[in-house]
Amino acid sequence: MSTRGSSVAHLFLAATAILLSAADAISGSITIAGNGPELPAIEQLARAFEKDHIGSVVEIRWDPSFQPIEMVKSDEAEFAVSEQTDSDLIAIPIAWDGIAVVVDFANPVKELTMQQVAAIFSRTVTRWSDLGGPDIDIQPINRPQNQHIPQSFEEVLGIVGQIPKSVKVIRSDQKAISTVAGNVSAVTYTSLGVALDAVKYGVGVHLLLIDQVEPAEQTVQDGRYKLRRRVLLLKRKETNPAAEAFAAFALSPTGQAIVDGMFIPYTPPEK
Repeated sequence: MSTRGSSVAHLFLAATAILLSAADAISGSITIAGNGPELPAIEQLARAFEKDHIGSVVEIRWDPSFQPIEMVKSDEAEFAVSEQTDSDLIAIPIAWDGIAVVVDFANPVKELTMQQVAAIFSRTVTRWSDLGGPDIDIQPINRPQNQHIPQSFEEVLGIVGQIPKSVKVIRSDQKAISTVAGNVSAVTYTSLGVALDAVKYGVGVHLLLIDQVEPAEQTVQDGRYKLRRRVLLLKRKETNPAAEAFAAFALSPTGQAIVDGMFIPYTPPEK
């Protein structure tokens, strides 16, 4: 073999060794636990990550009854998808999610203040006529407390623990929206992406303006629309290289483009 050919071969072998070493560093298994509306986005992130990182496998464990943060603490999962931080875990924000307040399309009330939304769900206001609507009872629909949206909803409105237990609870965003459609008395709150899709596909509901601000991607991202929550990946302080690579992938341009399909790419709040 010529000297030039030998040099090329050595360079090729060295490059191959580097690539193999990099692949070994990020191969492995990751488990992601959750219980909320983020599942479709997490599934897409997981499949894209596996495709981009050959040798890595992402298992998703998702159920409304799960306590994902506790699953990370007990080493059952590398990541919990949540909106709540935990002092023992590292929180990585990957998206914003708006919280839409949804009424039937025939309801003449098209906007409320934050204080009025708080009054509706804490049941200090019980008639739509007190808010410029028809003289009928307000029927609020709450969401399960072990899921993410209610926690942020109550915190932002300043009504933590004030929604009566007698208020009807519906588990899924889609079911909550379909229950409101056709019922002028009803009002609920859901993930903004799900609510926008419902309107897009002709479900007869309306998303209320809050403090004269439209619920939309731009207003959620820049903070003008106050009813919003962070979507977080929570992990232990020390974890495997595949988990670190997944966190980086979720924040990469590719990962954020996937997030943008359902949620809103993350930008830090203005100070």
